[in-house]
Amino acid sequence: MRTSSQKKVLKLVQLALLTALIVVLQWFGSFLTGITGLPMSLVLIPIVIGAFLLGPAEGAFLGIMFGIMTIVMGFSGMDAFTAILFNNFGIGKCIATVAICLIKAGLAGFGAGAIYKLLNKVFNGKKIILSTVLASISAPIINTGIFVLGMLIFFFNDMGTIQNALGIVETSSSMYFIFIVLAGINFIVEFLINLIVSPAIVRIVAVVGKKLNK
Repeated sequence: MRTSSQKKVLKLVQLALLTALIVVLQWFGSFLTGITGLPMSLVLIPIVIGAFLLGPAEGAFLGIMFGIMTIVMGFSGMDAFTAILFNNFGIGKCIATVAICLIKAGLAGFGAGAIYKLLNKVFNGKKIILSTVLASISAPIINTGIFVLGMLIFFFNDMGTIQNALGIVETSSSMYFIFIVLAGINFIVEFLINLIVSPAIVRIVAVVGKKLNK
């Protein structure tokens, strides 16, 4: 059996590795953007794995690391959409953008871990595949849901400016642009990725979980 200190060190190492993976995947995702300039969030997978293996709090930490990367890429210009939010609407909405980035990603990690923990308790450790799938797809739902809410609250009247800055044809409805153009495609891709890789996540969590408990 590992001692408590050994388990803590192992957990820190795993957090560090998952954080490094988030940095690499978020950087790589910056090259996979659509017409909106929003990078594909490939980082939800390591966030979900960390949340399942280590717990909701660690999932939230990994999510916040994702949020910080989004902020850094926005200021650097690698994330075109976030850069527009930072550079065009004043300090108040710049702060709102930072809050959206951190809250949506942090809650996605925490929510996935909490749902996974709750479902395992409800099913008494059985129906692992169902628990994993449901908890996995909760991450993109939470991430996109809070993003949409943030856009509605803080940037609803700025959609025309955002579309012009992106160099795309302005749509007739801010609601359509937020739900369909901004959130729709990315959400579908993120949802399908998490759904498809859920069986692999089951195996990873099972194998690594056993090693953690030895």
